[in-house]
Amino acid sequence: MSISTRLATFDDLDLIAPLFDGYRQFYGQPSDLALAQNFLGQRLSKQESVIFLALDDKAQALGFTQLFPSFSSVRTQRIFILNDLFVAPTARGHGVGTLLLKAAAEFGQSQNAARLALSTGIENKAAQRLYEANGWKRDEVFYYYNLML
Repeated sequence: MSISTRLATFDDLDLIAPLFDGYRQFYGQPSDLALAQNFLGQRLSKQESVIFLALDDKAQALGFTQLFPSFSSVRTQRIFILNDLFVAPTARGHGVGTLLLKAAAEFGQSQNAARLALSTGIENKAAQRLYEANGWKRDEVFYYYNLML
């Protein structure tokens, strides 16, 4: 299988939305394709995120990753939060996740970002193996907290 990655545009919304819906289902949310399209459409039209799309040689969507821009005050540089990474179940084991991580890293470097950051579920061992195999390091210095609103 030949796989390529590219920066997604608003015109790719119909390709990305089913993957995003699958991602949300993986994390326990009910399927809602209209919600997925609306959310992604807003992010893309407002340029609030950067999405990379993985495609096979027949232009079938295999996976995506979404980056949200932020900043590091300490480093006084841009950072990107790799908020979403999803590979269609039928495409897993073919290197799609690795290609998406590589595309995200290359993009971050091209933007002179200090780092990419992500979080994943403690039980998501497959994702942890993927990240660590691609050079990501688990934080052992800081605790991260959330305040649900």
